[in-house]
Amino acid sequence: MVLMDAPQSKSRDLDKLLLRSGNLVGPGFFPGTDLRDDIREYVRVLVVGAGGLGCELLKDLALSGFRNLDVIDMDRIEVTNLNRQFLFRLEDVGKPKAEVAAKRVMERVSGVEIKPHFSRIEDKELDFYNDFNIIALGLDSIEARRYINGVACGFLEYDEDDNPRSETIKPMVDGGTEGFKGHARVIVPGVTPCFECTIWLFPPQVKFPLCTLAETPRNAAHCIEYAHLIKWHEVHGGKSFDPDEPEHMKWVYDEAIKRAELFGIPGVTYSLTQGVVKNIIPAIASTNAIISAACALETLKIVSGCSKTLANYLTYNGGEGLHTKVTEFERDKECLVCGPGILIELDTSITLQKFIDMLEEHPKLLLSNASVKHGKDSLYMQAPPVLEEMHRPNLSKPLYDLMGRVEKDTVHVFGTALKNEEKQSSLTKLRVVFKEVDGVADMDTAILRVNSKRKTPL
Repeated sequence: MVLMDAPQSKSRDLDKLLLRSGNLVGPGFFPGTDLRDDIREYVRVLVVGAGGLGCELLKDLALSGFRNLDVIDMDRIEVTNLNRQFLFRLEDVGKPKAEVAAKRVMERVSGVEIKPHFSRIEDKELDFYNDFNIIALGLDSIEARRYINGVACGFLEYDEDDNPRSETIKPMVDGGTEGFKGHARVIVPGVTPCFECTIWLFPPQVKFPLCTLAETPRNAAHCIEYAHLIKWHEVHGGKSFDPDEPEHMKWVYDEAIKRAELFGIPGVTYSLTQGVVKNIIPAIASTNAIISAACALETLKIVSGCSKTLANYLTYNGGEGLHTKVTEFERDKECLVCGPGILIELDTSITLQKFIDMLEEHPKLLLSNASVKHGKDSLYMQAPPVLEEMHRPNLSKPLYDLMGRVEKDTVHVFGTALKNEEKQSSLTKLRVVFKEVDGVADMDTAILRVNSKRKTPL
């Protein structure tokens, strides 16, 4: 039934969704102006990425009644962005994407407040992400998705029966495009599959044989990868390559040009160099618009309950005609990211330093340079240097004491893990249980055990 006496907003379509009931509404849906006003006033949405898809998301969310938005992106605008990232102009080249995108949407949509964050997603404290009701992803990187997925799942808590506590669930809506293809998915940690549960959906990155790169390059990508994988290490030794550092990327581009000229290979451009090194996939504006619309609608459905949400993965193919399909994937109950967590039993005398060392040796973690957080307290931070120095005294203290001498609790560890033969940022949840080990004098003999199929709840 439509609330006929309700004042209409500027968006008639939005009113049709929020001011009346229907057969597909969620169980907690209560239509009315209060719902519409609450979404505007209280709901906070974080958009991760301000590229082709992120620009569309910001615009669509602002036009869907969301008034409190944040956007985070570490990149600056380049000329090659202008053909599909419609919020940017030629005079914006060199400026932070997040800041310009936020400004342009606020200029066009009255009443919306968008706070930009020009930074890496890893540079933000975990509490930053916990301030949002929902996170919308407009990313072109598998590693970045894995990181945000780990952050959101890290907030998830389970009760004694291994059921997720609803107040700790941080929903995500993820979109991705590649040419005329795209996907939109809803991730409700502990309820639907998380990103890690379905990591197999993403094909492995193309890798070229080193012998081909070194001896018989046949195309521009071979020349670029030669400069990236071989020449860089020959010239710079142990210095690591940072794909997000413009000077590093320019160096690879220059070396690739020399390589291409030597073998008479055309086609090496700076944008192609970025695409090969960072594995950037091609984007088309119309595909971004379609996937963004699906993501914005799912975001509205999650926060309002005005309709049942997507269950749980939509694929779109516009290459030949128009084809969409929804697939309901099943959650991996033993997932190390969205599950209850890895169970680790420790002696109460184990120091924080020894615990960090153990994480690097653990067969399911292989986590190096780990930072450790317990609740809202950071026990140890690897970076920046000022925080590392501040937390350094904790390394010699027993983890048991640092955690408040509780028998069992959850900690979050963040560091670098080896995944698919590549070092990637990793955020993992651990369930720590302290247990006195009779007759053990050496900390090295403390128990470090994975119990992926626990019979008795903690």
